[in-house]
Amino acid sequence: MAATVNASKNPLLLAYLAQLSAHPLRTKAATTGVLCFLQEVLGSHLARVPSRRPSKDAPFYSHALARVKVDARAVKMALYGFLVSAPLGHVLVGELQKAFAGKTGRAAKIGQVVASNLVVAPIQTAVYLASLAVISGAKSWNDIQKTVKGGFFPVIKVMWVSSPLSLFFAQKFVPPELWVPFFNLVSFVVGTYFNTKMKKLRLAAEKKENGKSQ
Repeated sequence: MAATVNASKNPLLLAYLAQLSAHPLRTKAATTGVLCFLQEVLGSHLARVPSRRPSKDAPFYSHALARVKVDARAVKMALYGFLVSAPLGHVLVGELQKAFAGKTGRAAKIGQVVASNLVVAPIQTAVYLASLAVISGAKSWNDIQKTVKGGFFPVIKVMWVSSPLSLFFAQKFVPPELWVPFFNLVSFVVGTYFNTKMKKLRLAAEKKENGKSQ
């Protein structure tokens, strides 16, 4: 009840919820695109990825973007969020909510968590890793498969912990109309964690490889 009251007092949240109700897929796509862009930029900062160095005669905005670690990969991640992640999540979560609509018992809540972990999470994880492989320059189906196989279980294990906790929390404390922004926040935090971790691993691997070559 308190969350509903607070939402009604926040004009920005109220406007967002109105757009979400009128144009659900478009609003989710725009939101996810922005969050994926921010994940990439924030992950680069947290992992302390060295900024690329534009040529001296490059325009001012090129140097400014490089300084804040905005690059082509960040734009590609935004496109992934807008064109892939948001539509996929819209369909999967929508079907999950339809399957359990009107069911409020403990068995239904547990069933919703199990379905989310065994159906929704694996699909989203596989698509996320495949997309990352393509964004990182994978040029063959084998390259994509290696990325998915190598990262699937580390990612899914974290999702199997974060997803039930966030879902139980939402079921108990978050009004249904606020589920989308709530899960966007959870996804942003988890996605930033994975993004930062992967960047740190890549930097460590590059440092080790450079040490061997010297």
